Amino acid sequence: MDRVTLALILFVLTIAGVAGAIVYFLGLIFLLKLVFGLVYLGLALMFALMLVITLYARSFKYAFLSAVAFLLSLYGLYNIYIWNAYGVGGVALIFLISFILFIWYISEPDLTIRERFSSAESLLNAGNYRAAGRKFEKRGEYAKAGDAYLKAGLLESAAWAYEKAEKYENSAEIYKMIAEREKDVYYWKEAYEMYKKAGKLREAVECLERYAQDEPWYWEDVAEHYKEIGDQARYKEALRKSLEYYKKEAEEEGVFWEDVAKTYELLGEDELAKGAWAKFARYCEKEAEQDPSWLKHVAEAYEKLGMNEKAEEARKKYEEYRRGVVEKH
Repeated sequence: MDRVTLALILFVLTIAGVAGAIVYFLGLIFLLKLVFGLVYLGLALMFALMLVITLYARSFKYAFLSAVAFLLSLYGLYNIYIWNAYGVGGVALIFLISFILFIWYISEPDLTIRERFSSAESLLNAGNYRAAGRKFEKRGEYAKAGDAYLKAGLLESAAWAYEKAEKYENSAEIYKMIAEREKDVYYWKEAYEMYKKAGKLREAVECLERYAQDEPWYWEDVAEHYKEIGDQARYKEALRKSLEYYKKEAEEEGVFWEDVAKTYELLGEDELAKGAWAKFARYCEKEAEQDPSWLKHVAEAYEKLGMNEKAEEARKKYEEYRRGVVEKH
């Protein structure tokens, strides 16, 4: 038995023991007064706080409900004071019914009372597609929910429902519609993900290409996908755009010269790649003055340049640095 279970058992036994002692020495009525009194006092304090907060927020609808619940809690305390068992039980019943209705309400907060008692099919036939979609969704019939949401013009809800139904291509097409309508590139990324799940790689990469126009970091992924589907022309074109991005970044932060060099290699432009490797080597040497761990990258860069002696020299310095680190620890 673990400690948590043991502690829980001991706590329950302690409460049962205290309750038994109260009943034995003071009687069952006293126990009921104590329990209900603590409950109603706690509710009164909670609803009083909610009343202050809602009044401060000028939420008068919820302030009214909080005030009613607060007064009801005080009425419960009064019935305990005079010990009116029917009054105590009646207040408890009102709170219980209210709690059940609250749970029922939050289960479908955006449906009217009439919609709650209508079936999904009747709502669909009546042209209430939004409510029908909610009903279908709650029943786990996500494809039907997607159809209903689409008719209601709730595109994001439709895309989500189709995704849950594993109708990824439908979801992707809707995300494309949203991307065009909202002019928000985020949805091109969503469409890409859905097409990829659907196994539609060309459609997926075309969406990712639209996303990469605003997020150029993804041109490298676009290139990889075009290579995967065997479109060499688009592969090279995406590599060129990836290269433009990396060159721009390298001018601001030298670490990107490695990516520039690798992209040139993929394009078969070895001489330009060597120039980029040389810039990367100089950047790494400068960084190694402050952090010797960069010597590893210095060695790799010189190795790419065919400067084996300088690569070996940098590698030895890196190994000496690593041995020193190990010895310190």
